Amino acid sequence: MSEHKTANPAPLGLSGFALTTLVLSTFNAGLLTQGVSVVLGLAVFYGGLAQLLAGILEWKAGNTFGYTAFFTYGAFWEWYFLTASGIFPGATPQAIGLVLIAFGIFTLIMWFGTFKANLGLFMTFLLLWLTFFLLGAGAMANSAALTHAGGYVGILTAIAAWYTAFAQVIAESLGKKPPLGRPIMK
Repeated sequence: MSEHKTANPAPLGLSGFALTTLVLSTFNAGLLTQGVSVVLGLAVFYGGLAQLLAGILEWKAGNTFGYTAFFTYGAFWEWYFLTASGIFPGATPQAIGLVLIAFGIFTLIMWFGTFKANLGLFMTFLLLWLTFFLLGAGAMANSAALTHAGGYVGILTAIAAWYTAFAQVIAESLGKKPPLGRPIMK
């Protein structure tokens, strides 16, 4: 009887998160000022749908942390699409800031769950909660400086997430252990 191997859904979820975060963060940092609507398609499909799918697959694999994280951030990107596209009009900067800070609180709590994981995941969640708090504060205070800072930290977040994803994909293809660093706590 042959054993059926299933793929690890985490690199898909991390990649969808990283690419969408990188593109939006480039605008938040002020590096690009026109064409932000390109984020909408990414948000609904790659940041949103791909992470929702990764979350469902993590649930099926019994990974509560992966399920909770991917499904929540997939839902975040779907919310972003609906809000930024104007499908649900009337969101004020303060209300958007509140949502971003709430996601920052969620991410801070999830970050504690990475202390016994690997350094790649630890850094991704650390940078992400900082990103959410900076962007939320920037929206609430109408501060371009805080929003730009959140954009730059978001770019670093995307890099950390991509590293974590690709280390897993490349290591598996080479039959090696992923170089993700040691856990912060044992």
